[in-house]
Amino acid sequence: MNNLPQSSAERAMEGYAQRITARLNEATTQLDYHVVERLRAGRVQALAHRKKAMSAPKPVPVFTRLGSSLAWGGGSGGSSGGWWHSLLAAVPMLALVAGIMVIGAAQDETGTIEIAEVDAALLASDLPPAAYADPGFVQYLKAHADESR
Repeated sequence: MNNLPQSSAERAMEGYAQRITARLNEATTQLDYHVVERLRAGRVQALAHRKKAMSAPKPVPVFTRLGSSLAWGGGSGGSSGGWWHSLLAAVPMLALVAGIMVIGAAQDETGTIEIAEVDAALLASDLPPAAYADPGFVQYLKAHADESR
């Protein structure tokens, strides 16, 4: 076979494979001729349909163009306009932070208004606030809702 040194595990597997091959060869002598021919035909078909070994794809050189970009370091332009580029790069970040702050303030105001409306409705109703905490009150509301329909 090959002259490469093998580890003990590889040698053990090779010996095991040879023992299995020997037993299978002994068993084929006891098989009927038709069975042996069907096995041979199946082996030929399997070998014909096996996947062909693909060669490794050849490396293709890839060329990229590195241009300047609007970044903290000023891109590949070096130090031309250093602090000006940094200032321009910070503008989108500042706009983002300002937008998040405006959205947060609007959400807080909306939540406060909704809570105030619920409180006003509770205090203006004929029922005392303790009635809303009573478990039987929910069933009372369900019963009257069914009757009013």
